[in-house]
Amino acid sequence: MKDHPKRLYFIDAMRAWAILMMLQGHFIDGLLDPVYRDPSNLAYSVWKYFRGITAPVFFTVSGFIFTYLLLRAPKQGKDNPRLRKGIKRGLELIAIGYLLRSNIFGLLNGVIYPSFFLVDVLHCIGIAILLLIAFYLLVPRGKTIRFGLVLLASGMLLFLFEPLYKTWDLAFLPVVLANYFTKDHGSVFTIIPWVGYAFTGGFMASFFYRFRQLNFLYLKSTLLFFLGGITLIWFSSPFFEWMGQQTGISLFQDIAANNYLFIRLGNVLLVFVVFILLRGLMQQKVFLSIGQHTLSIYVIHFMVLYGSLTGIGLYAYWYHALSPVQVIVGALFFILFCTWAALKYNQHKGAIRAAIRQLLGWIKISGIQIADNLFRQARVLWGRLSRLLSGAENT
Repeated sequence: MKDHPKRLYFIDAMRAWAILMMLQGHFIDGLLDPVYRDPSNLAYSVWKYFRGITAPVFFTVSGFIFTYLLLRAPKQGKDNPRLRKGIKRGLELIAIGYLLRSNIFGLLNGVIYPSFFLVDVLHCIGIAILLLIAFYLLVPRGKTIRFGLVLLASGMLLFLFEPLYKTWDLAFLPVVLANYFTKDHGSVFTIIPWVGYAFTGGFMASFFYRFRQLNFLYLKSTLLFFLGGITLIWFSSPFFEWMGQQTGISLFQDIAANNYLFIRLGNVLLVFVVFILLRGLMQQKVFLSIGQHTLSIYVIHFMVLYGSLTGIGLYAYWYHALSPVQVIVGALFFILFCTWAALKYNQHKGAIRAAIRQLLGWIKISGIQIADNLFRQARVLWGRLSRLLSGAENT
């Protein structure tokens, strides 16, 4: 019996799930009153645990999708058309990340707030895409397995040495660069270690592509992901503890003491298992549409929740102020609105972009006209002032 994937619908569904989980996670975490944040409460503990899975899944799926499309392109090597698209996409994500952190009113006053330089999800995914392209170009053409192993090794090294580099003193770096490596200045995510999940997703994609014609591919992948996930969740901490005892290397003890990276990777693998098993249900148009428009959803949710560009968002009114019932109902409407708005935007994207270009053109022309009028008035005033001064001297 054949089990060859013609299209990886489950990946689009995973990305849709991850972005929706991110929306509700940001909404509830930001607006729920602290008095209800009780770790002993089962519902809150379960919610918090699954919220911690969201970012690793999002990064892993992003790396998986980009790598799979890169390897599936009709031309490989430097002629791969995905390279130019990937570079453009990576830079675009970084630019959008900074744009979402900007404030129009501050810019009009010539002020750039410190929050503008903070690094978030989009910055890290943009950097991850550029690094995936770099690794792709460094590995000889056609060496899919080698490419995947390089990505896996890079991701694991980032995870293994996390206890060391999180203690680095990066005060010598400009804040705009330091924010990519440390949270000391307020960055939410940093490229180390989070791009490690994107590299791991790239590794999974390379093997998925290499063995795409393998019989029972989904079944075998499910078994491998399940075993890998259970192993990482239940046995990675004892393993590092044992390694520390056997070798005397404190790094292993430090990993075991705060082993969130490998455990979360195990969670990601189990999420893959669930979505592969349910792939027959994941071909619904709504899942595919949401999964293919995650960037628009992310941008809209950032503007509505955090007040990007304007400084006016839900945080400004209900930050840490809602009850559980209010925040759950609000999160549901928030998800529905952001998803609806993103799908509507993409449905009419051409007309909206044309209107924005027209508006920008009008602003540019108006700005030139205003500047020209001001310049003319300044010349007139200067002429009058010169005549007055000349008259005063003659007198």
